[in-house]
Amino acid sequence: MIKYTVPFLTKLEDMIAESDYTLRYEKGNFKSGYCLLRDQKIIIINKFYTTEGKINALLDILKTVELETTRFTEKSQKLYEEITQTEVKA
Repeated sequence: MIKYTVPFLTKLEDMIAESDYTLRYEKGNFKSGYCLLRDQKIIIINKFYTTEGKINALLDILKTVELETTRFTEKSQKLYEEITQTEVKA
C-alpha cells in the first residue's frame, strides 16, 4: 500500500541508496519532475516538489528502471517487488 508520508519517502530513498543508483534533489524545470541519467545511474528529482510529488516521481522511476537488488535488505526487496508489480494509485 502506498502512503504519501515522509517515512514512506525515506523507505524509497533507502531502497535506492542500496541499489547502484544515486538519488539527488536539485532545483530544475524538469517537465516530468525528475531527470534520469541511466548511463551514470543518477536520479535527480525537483527539490521543490511536495512529499507526494517526490513519492510519485520515485514510483514512476522505479517502474521504468531495473535496479540491482543483490544488496537489498529483506524489507527493501519486499517493497521493491510490491512497487514493480502494482499500479500507482493516486
